[in-house]
Amino acid sequence: MKVLPKPPSASEMRQVVVESQLWKAIFRHGYPDDPPNRALVIMSNVFLHLHPVKVKKHAAKFTWTYGLGGISFYLFLLLTVTGVYLMFFYTPSADLAYPSIKAINSEVTFGLLTRNMHRWAAHLMIITVCLHMVRVFYQGGYKPPREFNWMIGVALLLATLLLSFTGYLLPWDQLAFWAITVGTNMAGYAPLVGFQAHTLLLGGTSVGPNALLRFYVLHVIFLPLLLGVGLAIHFWRVRKDGGISGPIPDVMVDLELERPEYWRKEPQDTFISG
Repeated sequence: MKVLPKPPSASEMRQVVVESQLWKAIFRHGYPDDPPNRALVIMSNVFLHLHPVKVKKHAAKFTWTYGLGGISFYLFLLLTVTGVYLMFFYTPSADLAYPSIKAINSEVTFGLLTRNMHRWAAHLMIITVCLHMVRVFYQGGYKPPREFNWMIGVALLLATLLLSFTGYLLPWDQLAFWAITVGTNMAGYAPLVGFQAHTLLLGGTSVGPNALLRFYVLHVIFLPLLLGVGLAIHFWRVRKDGGISGPIPDVMVDLELERPEYWRKEPQDTFISG
């Protein structure tokens, strides 16, 4: 009587898969069970390398950052997904822009839901980005060695506001038309470059088809690319600058000092806290 071979166990099958050439080509390091291997796994992965190998204890507390930077980033991803969906049905033409918006609201599958998600995500992103900037400023995240990343954050805030401003004209209704007219007229009064800025935004002297097309290109191509590159640099600098800025070391000891002595000591601790 022929004896059938014993089927391999789950651990044996796992071992065969892990030791295969295909597995080793995808995952170049083993399970992160020790500090060196843990660092190699993080740094060699295109997604995981955005995260630090180790996180400081204060940075892990939700009440330290309230997740405002992460929330802003995820809102940007939501805006990207919903915006791409809306681009399939929107026509950047003076004659067809408003009818296409009406069609999105009434005829496109999940069109009204997607447009409302896009609109509310834009409002929420402005709120969370502003709160994120306030939080960073309040906790001293603009101090050395993080002053360059603070300037990157200010540029990202301006790009976020411009994204919202350029998207406001796309429905091409009366509210959008006159709001952009007022906004671009304000830009026209800027010192030295006012006329050039006004003409560059509108492609002429008044809001018309050229302005709609320029705002569309800025909204769906130029500003999202600028924001994406800026976010990548922003995340990279957070890691290069030692993670999220934390409290001053021995802060409880410092708080016991008299106020004049504390303020004399504060500049020395500024470089330590960042």
